[in-house]
Amino acid sequence: MQRTPMRQCAGTVFMVRPAAFGSNPQTAASNAMQGAPPGDAAAVASRALAEFDGCVRALESEGIRVVVGADTPSPARPDAVFPNNWVSFHADGTLVLYPMLAPNRRLERREELVAQVCAATGFQPRRRLDLSAHERGGRILEGTGSLVLDHRARVAYAARSARTDEALVAEWARALGYEAEVFDALDARGQPYYHTNVLMWLGSRCAMVCSEALAAADRARVLARLRADADRELIEIDRGAVAAFAGNMLELASWDEALGDTSVLVMSTTARAALAGPQLGQLGACVDTILAVPLPTIERVGGGGARCMLAEVPEVLP
Repeated sequence: MQRTPMRQCAGTVFMVRPAAFGSNPQTAASNAMQGAPPGDAAAVASRALAEFDGCVRALESEGIRVVVGADTPSPARPDAVFPNNWVSFHADGTLVLYPMLAPNRRLERREELVAQVCAATGFQPRRRLDLSAHERGGRILEGTGSLVLDHRARVAYAARSARTDEALVAEWARALGYEAEVFDALDARGQPYYHTNVLMWLGSRCAMVCSEALAAADRARVLARLRADADRELIEIDRGAVAAFAGNMLELASWDEALGDTSVLVMSTTARAALAGPQLGQLGACVDTILAVPLPTIERVGGGGARCMLAEVPEVLP
């Protein structure tokens, strides 16, 4: 079967405005980047909403199309703001639904939200791949949190963890026509990072990875593969930058009347502050716009950053 190539960056994203944001006790054991909520629950939820709305406005100001789905207060979905973990849309018309580790995160998969995205964007699924039944066997794969995708080379990078089952990575890769690149990546305490997309991301002209987190047995192989694309500069960061969500970025595509096609790299202000001057210079040379949005509450309490909030919706190619 011939596979349709996908552009590396989409111009439309799906986001979910949270209705019950807060600290999720069901995810804390596997996500060391979660922290204690600063203040009472109502205040935390209010600050998260303000950060979410500010992010939407910032994206739209850069010409990114945003489809906003609404969460509901009941049942409580404290991590609803991170939809890229339960759904992904692909340029060949494939729609994928994913198995989630935490039972209360499984509630985030809502058909009405999928229908809303399809109606708003014209994305008409040609194929539906529903992997959610694997939850019953304890096999988990949390979307583009678990998978960092090189669409040009059709490589799916995945760091093993409680939320990223290696056999499911292989099943996903076979179904979508990608090659799986699976590895181990550990934090400073020797624990696996919960998601691959907190330690690496790929754009059209650059990629970023925490090379010191890669297991010694995997490091040379993974770095060599990342460097294989001569048109993509590799930027290496350390675990300190990962802790500040500098590995959790997403490049998006936009269009400017004067400039034509442009690229927008979305990150948090925390991530930008963690990068050294030379690293910011490298990024600035590889993208047209760096968009840094303040997300301190969502990052600290939810344990996810800017990229985790964005599910790309590409144009379906013929």
